[in-house]
Amino acid sequence: MKFINTFFAIVLILSMPIESAEENFIGDVNLGEVTHSDAFNFIKDNMLGKWEGKLTQHSGNVIEASYHFKLVSNGNTIREELIEDGVEMFTTYSDKDGELVIKHYCALGTEPMFTVDNLTESSVAFKSDPTPGYHSQHHNFVNAISWEKDKSSKDTIIMNNSIYVDGEIENNQAVISRVY
Repeated sequence: MKFINTFFAIVLILSMPIESAEENFIGDVNLGEVTHSDAFNFIKDNMLGKWEGKLTQHSGNVIEASYHFKLVSNGNTIREELIEDGVEMFTTYSDKDGELVIKHYCALGTEPMFTVDNLTESSVAFKSDPTPGYHSQHHNFVNAISWEKDKSSKDTIIMNNSIYVDGEIENNQAVISRVY
């Protein structure tokens, strides 16, 4: 009887899936492993999902705003779809050589890029990357963005941004809550 129980135990164990390092393939191409920056992980760990709320513009005008952060490209890019007052835009977050690179496709008709300016446990701030060549006196573009977790609610985020419009800086703030 002991032999039969041992035999069935071995068969059962051998038939169970074995947990191991996950293979990462598209077809027969091994995609390998990627290590992400702390800033990428901050966005991934805190922002994935859909968020809705109000954005207060520089003028005091308040508009509807929604942001949807989704992990794509085999977990190597975060795509943010944002809608402000019915106008859709998107932003991508991905690492290059261990640094987070942010590209924003803006309703202002520009495509500014950003680098990490500051990262803490509760916030991340991005500053304009000069690579696209935008100049505040000649182009309308987003200059800086920050995301900060609300201290009173893990499902509320405060977004601040500054944009150049006709050579003048405008500061905006959105308070958004997680929908899912």
